[in-house]
Amino acid sequence: MSLIAERLRRRFLPMLLLVCPLLAWGGDDADLLSAKMAFDRGDRARLEQLAPTLAGHPLEAYVDYWRLKLGIDTAADDAVRAFLQHYPGSVLADRLRSDWLKSLARRGQWGAFGTEIDNIANEDVELTCFWLQYRRQHEGDAALAAAKPLWFTGASSPDACLPLFEALIARNDITVADRRARFRLAVQSGNLRLAESVGADLPEHLAARELLQIERDPARALAKGHFRWSERSGQELALYALERAARTDAAGVRSAWEKQRGHLPASDRLYGNVRIAYYAARQLLPQANEWFRDAQGAALSDAEHVWRVRAALRVSAWSDVLASIEAMPPALSDDPAWRYWKARALAATGRDGDAAPLYASLAGEHHYYALLAAEALGRGADALPAKAASSVKVSAQAMQQFASRSDVRRAVKLAELDLRTESRQEWYYAVRDLDDDALLVAAEYARRMNLYDRAINTAERTSVRHDYALRYLMPFRDQFTAAAREQALDAALLFGLARQESRFNASIVSSAGAIGLMQLMPATARWVAKQLGKADYRPGDISDVAVNTQFGAFYFRYCLDKLERLPALAAAAYNAGPGRAQSWRASVPLEGAIWVETIPFNETRDYVKKVLANAMFYARELDQPYVALTARLGTIPPRGLSNTSALASVGR
Repeated sequence: MSLIAERLRRRFLPMLLLVCPLLAWGGDDADLLSAKMAFDRGDRARLEQLAPTLAGHPLEAYVDYWRLKLGIDTAADDAVRAFLQHYPGSVLADRLRSDWLKSLARRGQWGAFGTEIDNIANEDVELTCFWLQYRRQHEGDAALAAAKPLWFTGASSPDACLPLFEALIARNDITVADRRARFRLAVQSGNLRLAESVGADLPEHLAARELLQIERDPARALAKGHFRWSERSGQELALYALERAARTDAAGVRSAWEKQRGHLPASDRLYGNVRIAYYAARQLLPQANEWFRDAQGAALSDAEHVWRVRAALRVSAWSDVLASIEAMPPALSDDPAWRYWKARALAATGRDGDAAPLYASLAGEHHYYALLAAEALGRGADALPAKAASSVKVSAQAMQQFASRSDVRRAVKLAELDLRTESRQEWYYAVRDLDDDALLVAAEYARRMNLYDRAINTAERTSVRHDYALRYLMPFRDQFTAAAREQALDAALLFGLARQESRFNASIVSSAGAIGLMQLMPATARWVAKQLGKADYRPGDISDVAVNTQFGAFYFRYCLDKLERLPALAAAAYNAGPGRAQSWRASVPLEGAIWVETIPFNETRDYVKKVLANAMFYARELDQPYVALTARLGTIPPRGLSNTSALASVGR
């Protein structure tokens, strides 16, 4: 389907189907999509009109669900239970049960609610709060204890939680300190409406007009320091000003903070020190590590723990790296990232014997940090699996049994109709409880159906038996190889990029409008076409696989050349833009792994790690000579300086 047709279908499909359903799909599928749009519009009459024509359709379950969902507040209990029994364990059954339970609770039908609540599999906060309301009716106020952890969030809470919170506040089980803590969480999250609401109910009554006045220029408000320092309200307003100013310019408000923090109690000084250090670390300021030292002894959130380590890494303060990781909660420090950096810190501080077991525990795994750990042990090439067979061998019977499942058929049909979110959810439910052998059957089936994203994600779920040919698929190999050759690129790197961008879904269009395998924005594609001298380029051309891979390779080559041929910088630029990748460089040379670890965008940081790790596995599949991940990462030179030595071992 051309780009123009795709965009017309997405933007104007309701109109097209109403005028002439056969323009897009066959009759049954067109009716199904019309039913979907009737559901989205809340048009029950149209949905009921279409429902009889869809009896026997592979997605009939969705029609039944849509009908029940639109009338959930008046649906007969027997009709809902019949659906749940007919589609047990399905994504739709779980969704309908959740919808139904919420409706029952809102209508006060607690008897029916209590009968079904034990069967729920997809709890959310709203449903949890309804469940606690139900428990409170039977257990009394003892049930309230389970509601208190839900208080501590910067997100707005569902209305179902409010009676529980009010009861906890009345009992003083949510204390004034707890309410101040939520005010701060709301401010940290940028949820200013919630901050106003919580602040207004504090004993010190933080008025919305005072918050708004600070919001106009928080840095100036902090510098002037016209707060009621002896009162709790003035102290909270000062911290509010610090939070709002530091999030955009930690360095600019540091001197004002140093001048004003003496007015605050010790605990608040520590809190403010943490917040300004946290934002300084996110802004890649070299002073961040020193400023975190000012916060010694403060309780840190998970995000603050993580950026405490990154601030120390950025200035190679290995003793601080080690101390910061050892101060993390175990659930956080057990993450592969912090196990690796702890080993690095141990080695850097002369404790090689303690580092080796940590490296060894990582090296047996299969990810970015495992590859780095294996290289630290001197056995990098051995960490990669042998070149995999072309595909997993499965029996025709096993394949047929999997293909015949109704949930699998629904997932495939949804993908065919470009209902991608629903297809992914159906597929997840279909494979979530499978063992390794069954997962590989499912992955191979997805590959044969050209559902490459499902094939890769399913193959990655195995625990012991792995198939790397499925994990690292290479569809459209001719086009990728040609594009890599034309731009003198490492084909493994190009495959690694596409795997992360699109999972080789050639027709995907992102919510931002990025198109195809290489996820190119239309404006970028037009620019590339101009650079390549393609005067006959038309917007629809970018949906063609050969054009998409060629243009993506050209743009990645452009990023490489603009950023001194460093793959880590180029991958970051491809994801977040060359300007940002440049701005994340330091004033001194940085080891590539440290530079990647301190990328301030979570998405881009994860993206770069995965692209480079992907390239390592693809290089093995392509029979390329081993190039160390540390060599691919190289050394990131200071802003404006070159580092040609970092490029030497990376083949093109």
